[in-house]
Amino acid sequence: MGGAEDVLETFVSIYPDAPIFTSLYAPDKMPDHWRDWQILTSFIDRLPWSHKQQQLYFPVYPSAFEGFDFSGVDLVISNKSGFCHGVITGPETLHICYCLTPTRYVWRYHQYAERENLGWSVRQVLRPFLTWLRQWDRLAADRVDHFIAISKAVRLRIAKIYRRDSTIIYPPIDTKRFEPSSKIEDYYLMVGRLVPYRRIDVLIEAFNKLDLPLVIAGTGRDRQRLESLSGPTIEFLGYVPDNELPQLMARSRAFMFPGEEDFGIAPLQAMAAGRPAIAYAAGGALETVVPGTGALFAEQNVEAIINTVERFDPDSISQTFVCEHAKKYDVSVFERHFSKFVEQKMTIHRCL
Repeated sequence: MGGAEDVLETFVSIYPDAPIFTSLYAPDKMPDHWRDWQILTSFIDRLPWSHKQQQLYFPVYPSAFEGFDFSGVDLVISNKSGFCHGVITGPETLHICYCLTPTRYVWRYHQYAERENLGWSVRQVLRPFLTWLRQWDRLAADRVDHFIAISKAVRLRIAKIYRRDSTIIYPPIDTKRFEPSSKIEDYYLMVGRLVPYRRIDVLIEAFNKLDLPLVIAGTGRDRQRLESLSGPTIEFLGYVPDNELPQLMARSRAFMFPGEEDFGIAPLQAMAAGRPAIAYAAGGALETVVPGTGALFAEQNVEAIINTVERFDPDSISQTFVCEHAKKYDVSVFERHFSKFVEQKMTIHRCL
């Protein structure tokens, strides 16, 4: 579960009877109640190894989404970080794309390849596919009637890459799950998928030198490497159940956010639990980590993290202030803004 899945949960609450189309679906890795939803998958879902090595099939994802039949449908909402905005719809259908980001490994490939440690031979094989995927991705954006961006950073990317304007509606945060704790313990916290681009390695190196306790919650393919880098003050919890996460956040000194994210839901969850965030000054953090809610470090390196942690006093923040800030991004706010946007565009579309 990540930010995209949180957004999908909210879409289902707004449109409970709408079917869901996706390239792949592994029921055993998703919440049990998802099995009550009508989820339709593409042919990729039935290919060998697709649930373990989905990257093998990335050249055919465009075909997978183009293969869905949306004839007779009034409204399509694509929840996009990959290729789902490329679905084909007729003139009777309104297509609204909630854009988490233009496809990261297509448009920020060099950064992605470096952080994923892709070898020279792999890069050479991927290059011609990426050229074609960029062309397809750019043309597919013309099939969208209206774009919604999750942050200013994503809005700029949509304008740059797709040459399209977009409206910003921030992703939903279920702030009611979280509340402050009267007991703050002596650890800093990082929660998220353990993948290379999040730069948890830099965070670990900084806390090794700080000799401060850092708790890391989450799973991912980078865990073994990260554990090998960790000193005695670093603790890995693995997967943390949803019902335990709020207290884990509420009792931390501060939430650490070392990666560049398109928005970043986890720091706001921590704020909803009354805790400040210390984040890399890029992407969505520039909008969500404001004065009084935490601190930003300007460079994504060990020295910058150390200097920021040493200067920032978590006890100086007002729990009331950070909680109220988080509520600006609550699910109810998202539902109100998104529903209003769809209603307005549907009214215009019906009049055409």
